[in-house]
Amino acid sequence: MSVSASAENLTTDAQSCDGGSMCLELALEGERLCKAGDCRAGVAFFQAAMQAGTDDLRTLSAIYSQLGNAYFYLGDYAKAMQYHKLDLTLARTMNDKLGEAKASGNLGNTLKVMGKFNEAIQCCKSHLEISRALGDRLSEGRALYNLGNVYHAQGKQLGRVGQNDPGHFPQEVRDCLMQAVAYYEENLELMRSLGDRQATGRACGNLGNTCYLLGDFARAIRYHTERLRIAQEVGDRAAERRANSNLGNSHIFLGQFENAAEHYKRTLALAEELGDAAVEAQACYSLGNTYTLLREYRTAEEYHARHLSAARKLQDRVGEGRACWSLGNAHAALGNHEKALYYAREHYSISEQLGDVLGMATAQMNIGDLCKVLGLPVDATPALPHDSADAPRTPFNALRVRRQSMEQLSLIQITPDAKKKDGDVKQDREMVRAESEEGEHTTEMFMKMVERCQSSRMDEQRATLDKENRPRGKLQRSASSGNKHP
Repeated sequence: MSVSASAENLTTDAQSCDGGSMCLELALEGERLCKAGDCRAGVAFFQAAMQAGTDDLRTLSAIYSQLGNAYFYLGDYAKAMQYHKLDLTLARTMNDKLGEAKASGNLGNTLKVMGKFNEAIQCCKSHLEISRALGDRLSEGRALYNLGNVYHAQGKQLGRVGQNDPGHFPQEVRDCLMQAVAYYEENLELMRSLGDRQATGRACGNLGNTCYLLGDFARAIRYHTERLRIAQEVGDRAAERRANSNLGNSHIFLGQFENAAEHYKRTLALAEELGDAAVEAQACYSLGNTYTLLREYRTAEEYHARHLSAARKLQDRVGEGRACWSLGNAHAALGNHEKALYYAREHYSISEQLGDVLGMATAQMNIGDLCKVLGLPVDATPALPHDSADAPRTPFNALRVRRQSMEQLSLIQITPDAKKKDGDVKQDREMVRAESEEGEHTTEMFMKMVERCQSSRMDEQRATLDKENRPRGKLQRSASSGNKHP
């Protein structure tokens, strides 16, 4: 409940009370600050409002609810839970069923992000039951959506334990994801009947993501395609970008690399339009990897070079390392062994700075392989200064690069939703939506596919080149033969 809505219900007698009037004024200012994005200042006003005191339970309930919302957005989930519990208790005391439903939903969302999934499910089910009893279809829709989110989050958390591809999760993970699908489908049907296009789009996005995790990529594409269409219809460019990214990921797993590339290109264009440098970097990386799968190494090299430039501007050392790893592979595949050696050394340098022991070992093996290709003694490779960003691109001076094992590699998970859209703290007056709609799929699975594809190709080339060059006594290999795994 919002404080302003509560204020409309105050009696004249309540407003005439000095303490109650001061409490209300402070609370309204707190609500205004939170809506403007300054939740920390808003919390201070809400706390002052409670100190001023009020006899009006609806106003107090609204303050508890808004404090819970504010602490949620500030990331203090323990305090958010505390105030949502107080709001729930007060709603029950007043026999305010709608307030109880909303408080249960807010508490469920908070418990979800705290990883307390079973408790979250019970709260969200209470929200659903009360909403249905009241015949409040909007509240019912939110409850269904939140239940889907809880099961989806629980499934993803359980799925992180192993190293599974989509569709190959343990049964307990699949059970959670299938429950999420069931609730999202109910939400989708209800939102369609209400004609709520934005909510319909969100449901489609979440259904697409969940079907993706279940390994049903064709169905995921159908939902993401509908999500894309709705985003274009309502002019939601950020949602359009997410849908394109998710479509690209789904097409990758169906082996439809050309389709994936088209969606990633659209993702890149939208990221540039929206001025999101981090997502732009990720899109370049995804395109580089997709063209690697297509074995179009020249194009792959161009996108990985763009990713490297973007990572440096963002001062993202992990991303810079990934770009160098990929550039080394691309140049190796193109036969540019000196450049490949440059990036192998860059990879080693960055891995060392990051404390990435596996990356260092992998880079060292690649350096050795490339030195053999070039006929250089491995021990003669010179040490380099730490700052190699402006190093000349030759194999012999200031060359250090990152090349990380694909098993370790995953794309940076850039989900504007997860970041709350860079500080956008617009609050739903009725509910805090703990997890705004669909974020991109996790990308570790995509990386595993690239790793398997490249590993197979590299092993084939390594064997062929060793055989061809053995009689000459000088090893000359195709560039990607350096991609061993430790």
